[in-house]
Amino acid sequence: MGGIILITGGARSGKSRYALELASPYRKKAFIATALPVDGEMKERIEKHRLDRGPDFLTVEEPLNLAYALDHLPSEIEVAIVDCLTVWLGNLQHRAGSLSMDSPMIRAFFDILEDPPCDLIIVTNELGSGIVPYDPRVREFRDTAGLLNQEVARLAHRVILTVCGIPVVLKGKEHP
Repeated sequence: MGGIILITGGARSGKSRYALELASPYRKKAFIATALPVDGEMKERIEKHRLDRGPDFLTVEEPLNLAYALDHLPSEIEVAIVDCLTVWLGNLQHRAGSLSMDSPMIRAFFDILEDPPCDLIIVTNELGSGIVPYDPRVREFRDTAGLLNQEVARLAHRVILTVCGIPVVLKGKEHP
């Protein structure tokens, strides 16, 4: 039904801003937020994101069950931004204690991506360009994030890397 665009890049590379730009032509929009307001800094980031996207989005706050959130969007929604997969993955790891691509939440998310309910713009972080983490749990997170990003990129019709605020198309056409 819907197409999938994956936007990846480093911290503060312009991923979320670009996702909002891509969603701007749509009339009925949803924003699925995965972050939890666990401290003052995260609360400020969440509030900044709310202000950036304005009132045009239905906001769904879902830190764990992305498949459920996507599956239960109102039928009139034309596009949904999921921001972001790496925060979601961190939430899953925190809750379960470990990560695996066979996690029921991850499998259910992939099932939804096979036939999305609307166009999706998915934001994630590129974590594979740094050093190998010393801590085994951090390596597990980095490795699972890399595998997750690869699978979403495989399913996406367009993949965009943002660098210094500049979108670089890695897969698909620049404009739909």
